[in-house]
Amino acid sequence: MPQNLGLNDPLLLNEWFAVAWTASLPENKLQPLHVLGQDLVLWRVNGAVLAWKDLCIHRGAKLSLGKISRSEKSVCVVCPYHGWEYNSAGECVRIPAHPEQPPPSRARAETFAAREKYGLVWVCLGKPVGDIPVFPEADTPGFRLLSVGPYEFHAQGPRIMENILDMAHLPIVHSGLLGDPAKAEIGEYTVTATAEGIVARDIPIWQPDPEGTGRPATVHYSFWVEHPFTMRSSKTHLNQNYTIFFTVTPVDAERSLLWFVLAMDYAHDVPEAELRHFQDILSAQDILVVNSQRPELLPLDLQSELHLRSDLLTIAYRLWLKQMGMQYGTS
Repeated sequence: MPQNLGLNDPLLLNEWFAVAWTASLPENKLQPLHVLGQDLVLWRVNGAVLAWKDLCIHRGAKLSLGKISRSEKSVCVVCPYHGWEYNSAGECVRIPAHPEQPPPSRARAETFAAREKYGLVWVCLGKPVGDIPVFPEADTPGFRLLSVGPYEFHAQGPRIMENILDMAHLPIVHSGLLGDPAKAEIGEYTVTATAEGIVARDIPIWQPDPEGTGRPATVHYSFWVEHPFTMRSSKTHLNQNYTIFFTVTPVDAERSLLWFVLAMDYAHDVPEAELRHFQDILSAQDILVVNSQRPELLPLDLQSELHLRSDLLTIAYRLWLKQMGMQYGTS
């Protein structure tokens, strides 16, 4: 695996990344996680989620191995090593070995911006340059929302995002589900570059089982890519709308997580377990192929690989990353 992976790329540090499902974090839990090569700990105070570096400033123990202490005055994280107590602002307020001594001002946890949206906890390790990506269907009446994943890839974000945008792989990799090798032609479509990102609309493709409901159809895909590692993809057929909100979180130099939120305005009688199982099958097929791709870093020089008309959307994504100066996961 290449060493210059750009995990400290400001374009990464200043982005919002999904790190947990909201439902997985109750009030009394310290949840460790790994994102952008860093150990973090999540916890909740009075309903709000906090994200800290998983490190006690004293001797470097993981705060996630400690506990949450509650009193009438404050809620604190207690270090498992020497019992240092950190309040919700990250300040150390008590050192058991020196109970009468005010903790030094340097004794504080490193804190990060954290928010909840679409059933996900989002964290930014730098200074957020914008809001969490939009997902209009999440607030549209009539849509059923379903959280799926995350799925672990041994690949970096740009390769995973490009795979989602790659229409021509659907009838091959997902034969019998999202396409048919005998009907693999991708119709004409256009891609528009906007101030926010990339938009492609009404890409037609025949699918034998487009949503896991067992009903074949010619569906039309549309894509909105407004953040480097977050996008929306919609399929429409007979006024039925099926939208997936995708977001990729780099874990470390070699692994990434792909999170889904599905939104459907039909087939409300299909069990959630059945819909999730369908996505599990598709993701396993994608993981096998994406993990095998070489080079691992996505080439932004269009001369380094072959491109066809059906690759128009992925070409646009590469050009967009190059324009913004993305270092992580690219060459």
